[in-house]
Amino acid sequence: MKYALIGCGRISPNHIAAAKNNDLEFVGLCDIDERMLYDKAAKFDLKNVHQYHDYQQMLLIEQPDLVAIATESGKHAAIALDCIDAGCNLIIEKPIALSMADVDAIIRKSKQKGVKVCASHQNRFNKSIQKIREALERNRFGRMLYGTAHIRWCRDWEYYARAKWRGTWEQDGGALMNQCIHNIDLLRWMMGDEVDEVVGMTDRLNHPYIEAEDLGLAIVKFRNGAYGMIEGTTDIYPKNLEETLYLFGEKGTVKAGGTSVNRIEEWRFADALDEPEEVIAQFREDPPNVYGYGHAPLYADVIEAIEKNREPYVDAEAGKRALELVLAIYKSAFEGCPVKLPLMECSTADFKDQF
Repeated sequence: MKYALIGCGRISPNHIAAAKNNDLEFVGLCDIDERMLYDKAAKFDLKNVHQYHDYQQMLLIEQPDLVAIATESGKHAAIALDCIDAGCNLIIEKPIALSMADVDAIIRKSKQKGVKVCASHQNRFNKSIQKIREALERNRFGRMLYGTAHIRWCRDWEYYARAKWRGTWEQDGGALMNQCIHNIDLLRWMMGDEVDEVVGMTDRLNHPYIEAEDLGLAIVKFRNGAYGMIEGTTDIYPKNLEETLYLFGEKGTVKAGGTSVNRIEEWRFADALDEPEEVIAQFREDPPNVYGYGHAPLYADVIEAIEKNREPYVDAEAGKRALELVLAIYKSAFEGCPVKLPLMECSTADFKDQF
């Protein structure tokens, strides 16, 4: 299967490693920044992979079967639509887009062209998250009551200075959209997916050099009667502290923690089907960074989805739901009132005057 990568920034090493681990035929590497392009080609021994500064030229010449998009967030949608027009299946880094109109266009066109689109929410493939999901699907929690997502990370001036698009409303959004959307995705997925109402507050407390928020707080009311709470920030001193997911049901309590929900830290169920200490010991990973080990299995799933003509485990609709929830928090904070879902029209660009 012919594979190409568009974007050689911070997350690209995970995509390159995942492509190699899954034995894809790596035919093209693209970035408008020559230094980043050459750096990744050298570091990952991609000397036989053709290098491009123009992704449209790469699509035309290489005709890849699968393309990963890892550019700045604000360019995801336009590039995705061009790739779909070229008949390419896609893995799109989070967030899948920055507006509801754009994600709807991606979904609509992918169906028309018969290609698969995966949103790169790789934490769904964490061993800990897969174990929790299994318990949920076996109804071990009983009725879900509420869940909480905490993302307590640090991003300093140097992080934003290295890429001017970061923290802008046009190309990124703030902490919730960039750093916290993975755990927001997990909370929505675990608590029933269908959201009725969102109340949010955001602020820019410690990063005056960015446009968007560095703190976001929200209460989510799910259609099934459960509730969710979200706390996301890049204000933690002096380094990342934790990313945790709590799930509380009438018959079960679970906590996933660690740097990026890679470890089960609490495991209590009324059915006593397993020993909590054994589960906690077995379902933990200690990755070298917050990106974890999920990209390789995500790639394997997308390859199988293409070969077997099924939807990816994390499809474009999943990417849309995560995006929608973040945008709903932004909208609630901006308007100062609860926001009902579904959200038909909304974009990060709507909030340029927020701070």
